[in-house]
Amino acid sequence: MKTTLKVAGLMICLTLWVAQEGFAKPKAYEAGTVSNGGSLTGSVLFKGKVPAPIMEDLNKGKNSEFCATHPDTQDGKIRPRHKVVVTDGKLKDTVVFIENIEMGKDWSSETIRFDFKNCDIFPKVSVVRKTPKGMKTGLVQITNRDSDILHNPHGYSKVGASAKTLFNKPLPSKDDVADVTKNMKRFKVKKDKHFFLQCDQHNYMEADARIIWNPYYAITAKEGSFQIDQIPAGTYRVTAWHPYVGEVSQEITIATGQKAQLEFQLTGK
Repeated sequence: MKTTLKVAGLMICLTLWVAQEGFAKPKAYEAGTVSNGGSLTGSVLFKGKVPAPIMEDLNKGKNSEFCATHPDTQDGKIRPRHKVVVTDGKLKDTVVFIENIEMGKDWSSETIRFDFKNCDIFPKVSVVRKTPKGMKTGLVQITNRDSDILHNPHGYSKVGASAKTLFNKPLPSKDDVADVTKNMKRFKVKKDKHFFLQCDQHNYMEADARIIWNPYYAITAKEGSFQIDQIPAGTYRVTAWHPYVGEVSQEITIATGQKAQLEFQLTGK
């Protein structure tokens, strides 16, 4: 009896400790109907010196003649790659998202697409999410748009300097498609934040995405602006994330039908 009581007591203590330390399994997002939801608009500012572009020498890589047809290529087959794009102090390609929301609007049914074109990847910054239960195809697809050029999409989940491979799929011909929906099942809410996509044949081909856990997000336009709609009333933590600048968060309360505004500032490293 004493042994049984001791075991029960240990289990109760362990349960309390897990809850207090935040290791309890997060509640999954639940899609539903939002009536008279609020909206959030704003902009992301950049402070500091904008990093210089990487001057990629295409002569050193594979398929140099074709890859030099990229519209940004300069004399000598040099292509500048801008990882941080700032216009009038506003930061482009920043993912702004609500973190602590458990119920709200439904996910978009559109496939998340990455195009390998002109030895580049489009879009440069996007979002991806974990594959829903029962879904086998159509969540994330990668297409080779280049004729007679082998591309090899290699997807990772990055945490600091470490990277975990999610998939590695060759696309030898134009219009070949890699559907990586099943590979996105590996995401874990406490571990995975940054998705990185690269071509193993042309390693200067890169794209980044934030791994999101609800459909409340936006990606800033050239002028740094964003808008998120159909937000249920509540108090939320909102984060602005850029893969090569960093992230910053703020808290805001959204009232029913309210149009709220936030301004973020990210500082160059």
